[in-house]
Amino acid sequence: MAFFKKFLQKICDDDSSTGFKGGPAGTAYFGTVKADSNFNAQNDAAKLKKAIETKGVDEATIVELIAKKSNAQRQQIKEAYQQSTGKATRSEDYNIDDGLAKSDAKVLFEAGENRVGTVCSVLINVLTSRSEAQLCKIFQYYGKYSKEGLAKALESELHGNLEDCLMTLVKSAWNKPAFFAESLHLAMKGLGTNTDTLTRIIVSRSEIDLLKIIQEFKRMYGKTLQEAILKETSGDYEKILLALCGTQ
Repeated sequence: MAFFKKFLQKICDDDSSTGFKGGPAGTAYFGTVKADSNFNAQNDAAKLKKAIETKGVDEATIVELIAKKSNAQRQQIKEAYQQSTGKATRSEDYNIDDGLAKSDAKVLFEAGENRVGTVCSVLINVLTSRSEAQLCKIFQYYGKYSKEGLAKALESELHGNLEDCLMTLVKSAWNKPAFFAESLHLAMKGLGTNTDTLTRIIVSRSEIDLLKIIQEFKRMYGKTLQEAILKETSGDYEKILLALCGTQ
């Protein structure tokens, strides 16, 4: 998955205590990341905000900020960023605000397709903070401004990691089973199979919506998911995946 997506997810969600906290006196530290001795959360949050709002997104600065900070320091950056922007995590509210959806659709159109030079910070803000239900309503209203739709607009306006990240959010919100069906197809496409992705999706969705994913896979690729698994895997691993897929 694109770096930018991983970064956003980790800095928003990872508040675990798995980072280095030191050990008994004399214990050597063999980690690759150490705390920044000149750390200032507010300064780093300001740099992060500027990097995100820069035309095209300054990914080099984002990497520099995140890779050279301890987990505890990243959490402080997260808090400072949220305080400075008044924003950092996605709403999980299932209620749909119709007025906000109309407004957001116009904002997205004006920030991207309807101008020369995309305002990436606006796209990031809307697509990463609204619930999936709210995003679906936004996409519907966006169609009133654009003949192409938001997905096509993003493909035209963006590139690289940022495009991958935002396209993932759009596809997942619009049709989650289709998104996972595509991910499974790509995991088994070409030489070699991405078994990590294959396992993660089938196991994690087996008690949620795997049946819908199987149906979408057949619709999109003209063959069943089970047929693809039989072709790309073998042995006990194959048997486990097929068992999780059920008898459909």
